[in-house]
Amino acid sequence: MSKSAHTIFIGILISIVFITFITLTYKGISYYRTSIEERFYHPDNNLLKPSGILGHGLGIVGSLLIIIGVTSYMARKRYRFLLRLGILRHWLEFHIFLCTLGPILVLFHTAYKFGGLVAISFWSMVAVFLSGIIGRFIYIQIPRTIEGQELSLNELREMKSDVAGILKNSYNLDEESYNIISNSIKKKVELYHSNALIRFIRKYFDDRKSLRTVKSILKKNKLPKPEYKQILNLVDNDIKLNRKIERLDVMQNLFKYWHVVHSPFALVMLIIMVIHVGVTIAFGYRWIF
Repeated sequence: MSKSAHTIFIGILISIVFITFITLTYKGISYYRTSIEERFYHPDNNLLKPSGILGHGLGIVGSLLIIIGVTSYMARKRYRFLLRLGILRHWLEFHIFLCTLGPILVLFHTAYKFGGLVAISFWSMVAVFLSGIIGRFIYIQIPRTIEGQELSLNELREMKSDVAGILKNSYNLDEESYNIISNSIKKKVELYHSNALIRFIRKYFDDRKSLRTVKSILKKNKLPKPEYKQILNLVDNDIKLNRKIERLDVMQNLFKYWHVVHSPFALVMLIIMVIHVGVTIAFGYRWIF
C-alpha cells in the first residue's frame, strides 16, 4: 500500500467512526436525555432501548466487531501462515478501528444505562479502550521494520549514517557551519537515567532547537533549495534515530507492563460479554430472527 493510499485508508476509518458516533447521537439524543423512568413513554423507546430493534442490533454488531478485532489481530501475530498476509502495522490499525467502533456501538446499545454484572463488562471495555490508546502511543515509539518487527539496539545503530562525513564530502559548507551542524547531531545517547521523563522532554526541545540552528546556518550559506532540503532531512533523520535509540529500552519495558494491564481487562470484558449474551438468549430475547 502506497503512502497516499494508506493515508486515504486511515482517513476512511476515522470518518466511519466519527460519522457513526454523530449519526447515532443525533438520532437518539432526545431519548438518551430522558430520565430512565420516563423513557417508556418516549416514542423511540421500542427502537433505541437495549432490547429494541436498533438498540439490540447495535449490541450484536458492536460485540462482533470487538471479537473480530481482537481475534484477527491476535491470529495475525501468532500464526505463521498469516505472516505474509499484509503488514502487521496495518492489522493493528484495523484492530484499533474495530475496537473503537465496536465499543461506540455497545455504548449506544446500553442507552447510557449501566448496572449489574454488565456494568463491569462495560467499564472493563472502557479501560481496554483507554489503555489501547496509551498502548498505541507506546507501540509507535518502538522502532520497527516495515513488516512490524521490533528493531534491536544493534540494528538501530547500524542504521545510523555518517552525517558529518556526508556533509564534509558532498556539500560546500564553510568550516564554521560544518562544525556547528556536526556538534548539533553529535549528542551523547544515554540508555538509562533516573529521571527519564524529564530527560525525554528536555531532549525533545533540545532537538527542536538544534533543527532551528541548522536551518539558520543553511540559510546563511545560501545553498540551493534541493541541497538545503537534503541536508535538513539528513540532520532530522539522524536526530530522530538518536532519540529512538535513547528511548528504546524504556519503551520496551513500558510495553511489557502495559500488556499486564490491558490483557486482564480485555479478558474480563469478553467473559462477561459471553455471560451476558448467554443470559439474554436464555431469557428468550431475540433480535430480528
